[in-house]
Amino acid sequence: MNFRTGIGYDVHRLEPGGRLVLGGVTVPFTSGLTGWSDADVLTHAVMDALLGAAGLGDIGRHFPPGDPQFKGIASLELLRQVGEMLTRAGWRTGNIDAVIAAEQPRLSPHIPAMQVNLADALGLEPGAVSIKATTTEQLGFVGREEGMAAWATVLISTG
Repeated sequence: MNFRTGIGYDVHRLEPGGRLVLGGVTVPFTSGLTGWSDADVLTHAVMDALLGAAGLGDIGRHFPPGDPQFKGIASLELLRQVGEMLTRAGWRTGNIDAVIAAEQPRLSPHIPAMQVNLADALGLEPGAVSIKATTTEQLGFVGREEGMAAWATVLISTG
């Protein structure tokens, strides 16, 4: 059996009045993340970690910003496609560990649904997906509520 790890990172800007989607969950808030797709910073970090672990590049290579077919697309759909790419390449996902950095809103009530969504998109048990949320103690762009960031690590294997 062959094992690999991957790390993903993503950032999106917050804009007043937008829709905030994290892990496929629409979180009630006064601002939303902006981007070409639904700007789901958590799911994007997970996708980059998976693609990197498998040596398949990054999400920009497979789903380029500016390509009309990806305008407004749900990032969970893109994650499903990433899962299929890994399967075709002979890899399977073992687990995902991720963290979201945001000053607000409070994310803990939404984390179980995010875990289920990410797991379902990849054909995993929800227990294989760990998601945490943290603040940056009002430091940097996250602390000023200009945007959110997410990091993810993954373990993939053959066989």
